Amino acid sequence: MSLFHRKPKVSTDSMRNGVRLIVAAHPKSPISEQFRTVRTNVEFMAVDKEMKTLAFTSSSISEGKSTVAANTAVAWAQQGKKVVLVDADMRRPTAHATFNLNNTIGLSTVLASRQREFELGDVVRPSGIENLEVITSGPIPPNPSELLNSGRMNQLLKVLENHFDVVVVDAPPMLQVTDAQILAGRVDGVILVVRQGVAQKNAVRRCVQLMKMAKANLLGFVMNDVNSGDGAYGYGYGYGYGYGYGYGDDDDSNGKK
Repeated sequence: MSLFHRKPKVSTDSMRNGVRLIVAAHPKSPISEQFRTVRTNVEFMAVDKEMKTLAFTSSSISEGKSTVAANTAVAWAQQGKKVVLVDADMRRPTAHATFNLNNTIGLSTVLASRQREFELGDVVRPSGIENLEVITSGPIPPNPSELLNSGRMNQLLKVLENHFDVVVVDAPPMLQVTDAQILAGRVDGVILVVRQGVAQKNAVRRCVQLMKMAKANLLGFVMNDVNSGDGAYGYGYGYGYGYGYGYGDDDDSNGKK
């Protein structure tokens, strides 16, 4: 299929300007409803086991994972859940730009600190959206993989689980670095973002293999930037390891990252 042959469109726009919070700005739009569908489908899959920590990743950069993670986090917050969004992509961070926050202190500073104890109030920041707080990436470190693979990251996730109803982790792309594979085995569930026209089939299959190796709980995938055939774009949600469907929308809300 030609949908999966083009090379990734590398963009730094989301790093400079953040991602679009469609659910916050246009809560009644069809695309916002699709993000709420993602939220609802995850909740349906958590019938037997509560899922408090969820990671969003992609096979490569510029597939929209940060857009999907942030908007789904907003959807949960609008439901009344106490939510924290963690920007764990310490190589290409976006959360500080999205929520207009200072990034001098964040995830990297907590993980690199030699102090045995840490205060959540030092790194958890208000987003400006009710019920949603944010942990930015912090200064870009030289060793993101080692920090995410540390016992301190496990400690942080446990602390966040105790303080929030939902912990949404914006993870790095799966095939670019080992960071996402490390995180995938430490959260309750993983959602793979697949951008139409950018993601390659073999890359998506490799992501599934890596998640199985990490014993990660792959919940499904979000098909992003879907062309419905009438020039409109939107989001779709799929279960399992196959390829999904997409919904069209009049709002051109392409994920930049």
